[in-house]
Amino acid sequence: MFSLFKKLGVDKYVSSSLILGLDIIISVGVSMFSLFLISLIFTIPSYNLGLLLYTLGISIFSSSLFFLLLKTHKSIIRHSTLGELWRLGVAIIGKGVMMAFGTWIWNEDILTQASTIAVISLDVILTTLALITVRVFMILAYDLIRNRQKSNKKCKNVLVYGVGTKSVAQIKRLQNSERYNIVGFLNFGMKMKGHKILDLPVYYFESPEDIKYLSRHKDVDAILFATTTDAQIEQSRLILYCTEEGLNIYITPVIDEVVDGKIMKNSVREIKIEDLLGRDEIKISLSEIEANFKNKTILVTGAAGSIGSELCRQLASFGVKQLVLFDNAETPMHNIRLELEAKYPNLTFTPIIGDVRINARLDYVFRTFKPHVVFHAAAYKHVPLMEENPCEAVLVNACGSRNVTDMCLKYEVEKMVMISTDKAVNPTNIMGCTKRLAEIYVQSLGLAIEQGKIKSKTRFVTTRFGNVLGSNGSVIPRFREQISKGGPVTVTHPEITRFFMTIPEACRLVMEAATMSTGNQIFVFDMGESVKIVTLAKRMIELAGLTLGKDIQIEYTGLRPGEKLYEEVLSNAENTDPTPHERIRVARVREYNHEEATELVDKLEALSRAVKIDDMVRLMKESVPEFISKNSQFEKFDKTA
Repeated sequence: MFSLFKKLGVDKYVSSSLILGLDIIISVGVSMFSLFLISLIFTIPSYNLGLLLYTLGISIFSSSLFFLLLKTHKSIIRHSTLGELWRLGVAIIGKGVMMAFGTWIWNEDILTQASTIAVISLDVILTTLALITVRVFMILAYDLIRNRQKSNKKCKNVLVYGVGTKSVAQIKRLQNSERYNIVGFLNFGMKMKGHKILDLPVYYFESPEDIKYLSRHKDVDAILFATTTDAQIEQSRLILYCTEEGLNIYITPVIDEVVDGKIMKNSVREIKIEDLLGRDEIKISLSEIEANFKNKTILVTGAAGSIGSELCRQLASFGVKQLVLFDNAETPMHNIRLELEAKYPNLTFTPIIGDVRINARLDYVFRTFKPHVVFHAAAYKHVPLMEENPCEAVLVNACGSRNVTDMCLKYEVEKMVMISTDKAVNPTNIMGCTKRLAEIYVQSLGLAIEQGKIKSKTRFVTTRFGNVLGSNGSVIPRFREQISKGGPVTVTHPEITRFFMTIPEACRLVMEAATMSTGNQIFVFDMGESVKIVTLAKRMIELAGLTLGKDIQIEYTGLRPGEKLYEEVLSNAENTDPTPHERIRVARVREYNHEEATELVDKLEALSRAVKIDDMVRLMKESVPEFISKNSQFEKFDKTA
């Protein structure tokens, strides 16, 4: 049996035909042995060659029939559970009943009632024991060879955190892994001390010394978390202990999670700061969202960006008719195209290289594909860079949004969803103000439609949220790169804070808001608690296994142009109204006349194309009086605004 496993390879499954043949041979052999054994105890008349051959034939027939009917050979033995044994038991009992009936047909008088019962009962009992024994032996042989292979390959010895259902499931998930060897479970407190789960010990911890003991005396190399919730609970206790001891910390990502552009299929990866900052999974109406987008053509501008690409991933799973990706970034567009081709081979999608500043290109896309729904995520977002290039910020964020909005109106799009930002609330920088100007234009057009001044069925929706974890060019990727180079890690101010949300949850809320909207609303998202950026940097340093002040330093560089120390809280009850979703509220904002908004954007476009920066910024401050610059060259215009 050992040689059979080695020959087949432990990563391959034994042929079901081979299992069926082995089961039949064992079953028939047991039948003949039972008949012989009972014949020594009872005096059976006419015990002859004919009876032996008949018994052999009926055993082969009944064994083959019931094993095939109940497909006992189709179960993968190494993954067998107690719940699967019922099929084997029913097959064996069925075989016994058929043999008893066949024996009675042979000759009603050839076996006494007692001997008949004895033969059949012994046959059933011994067949059951024999088949279960063979299966147990095969599992033990597989485990032995697998463990030898893991020892030779020096797999990491891993403890799974917790004893819940998801934690126990990791045993099945990783039993064929060539990199990880699950050696037990780890639980806080001594309640489970001495217990075993799936024949693996449950260890406990209460202090850093317990983790040191497991590392040094039990050869534990890593801790695996089955869920992000578990990791968040233990971030200031177990994770801290592990980083101090130098143990690796792993987490099981959600199915088909995308990490750094790669699809993680049921794998294990090292824990990241994003896992610890996330919150409980957002509950959304998946059925309603799917019904809202199914069999429709969807256009996503900025489709190669962090938010746009995640929107494409999620929309691809909702059965859309066609997905049109629009962006001016060639390489990121190429990457998202390859990803969608690999992950959604049946999806009809078209990548378009284009710029929202060019009306003719937009018109071509709308005219050709006639989208039902548009997600407008194209924007310039980096605050300091836009403070230095204000004309480009106006052309893309304000004028580009105007262009997309007008195309939606022209081609009778059902709904347009604009992605805005928390920086549009009481803006202190050019970027935030340009996004507020885009909001003003979109909402003014929606209001004009509501009032009957413009005839259209298009509904316009705006969504605001704060920083997203791991977006292109954001603080976390920058810190990660600085840490990999040995530092220093640069933080602008020791007291600066930000609200964070993961990219997937932000996109889920965007689609939920788009589904519930009746038109012309600005939705704001509950961003949770703000996080100190310096705390974020320290946690990332710890997760990298480094010691702050010894292995790596933190340097403070000062606030950048236009940067706030604290971001605005979006979802205050004082400035918003509730919706059916607890994480989404509707912002109360000042309403603008559409004709005035159109005239304003036209003037700003003319000034920006002429690169008349001072005149353009003055007009922005006059139009958005809450725009007060911070740490910026444009503070000089605040006094005259």
